[in-house]
Amino acid sequence: MSDSIFRKDGTAQGVAKQRLIESLAKPDKRIVYDPYAYKFVFGASIIKLMGYKLSHWITKKFAPGFHEHLISRTRFIDDLVKNGVTQGMEQYVILGAGYDLRAHSLNLPNTLSIFEVDQKEVQKRKRAKLPSNVPNLENVKYVSVNFNHQSLKQELLEAGFDENKPAIFTLEGVSQYISKEAVKSTLKEVKELTKNTKAIFYISYVNSLLKTEPTACFGKSYPNPKKKAKTVMNLAAKVGEPWVSLYSPEEIKNILSQYGFQVKEDKTLADFNSEYFAPVNRKLPDNEIFNLEHSVRAEKIKPKKN
Repeated sequence: MSDSIFRKDGTAQGVAKQRLIESLAKPDKRIVYDPYAYKFVFGASIIKLMGYKLSHWITKKFAPGFHEHLISRTRFIDDLVKNGVTQGMEQYVILGAGYDLRAHSLNLPNTLSIFEVDQKEVQKRKRAKLPSNVPNLENVKYVSVNFNHQSLKQELLEAGFDENKPAIFTLEGVSQYISKEAVKSTLKEVKELTKNTKAIFYISYVNSLLKTEPTACFGKSYPNPKKKAKTVMNLAAKVGEPWVSLYSPEEIKNILSQYGFQVKEDKTLADFNSEYFAPVNRKLPDNEIFNLEHSVRAEKIKPKKN
């Protein structure tokens, strides 16, 4: 597996920026709240000064629904992790953790073992910016992996991962930046790590229709969907993180099944629009639906004993 799987932080900053903007919304309107996101956003003080409405308006000018897409993905994983813990999950592995702050912002129990997997230099930057008084700080284990020389399985086991305890694995906003072989290699190691127990695996992926039929990835009357799809892909490439792997829903389902995981949910902003935004009177019109990326929850059932 390539070193580049968990290397850069451009997109990590971008996602943290949207979490910061959403956290500035009124408490009864916001979908997520991350009190530490500002630490990882260049120009955070300016964004705070502008406030939610102006900051959100600027993002909307770039791409309607872009902010909501990222925020709803965040919320989906937040709920998945919290629900998983209530259902008995004892370990949480964040693959390509970047500036993920769930360990500190979700009020997770200190009995949950949390492993953040990423490149050493990314973790160094993150830890340098992380406030010293955040909750659960001592409960996070940083697992640095060089995939040219090290095994994810081996490094997690050496960090204290228990193969007999149920676990949640999340791979958020990563699959489009790495090869399909890298995704499969990761799943293979996850399968080996969880062969004795239950597991939940989250993965986000960009729909392959984005290249063949881009209009299918946006809501009706979305402004210039073909141009917007090209702009988004070109922007990712421009910052040095080009999209190299896109998937169809059937393909992602088959890959997960190959490694013992069954898809339970596969959702886009169109789904989250009703689940998250409508209840707080923020439902998006069709011309702001940004459906490029899917969020998938898959589960592996503990093998039956003979």
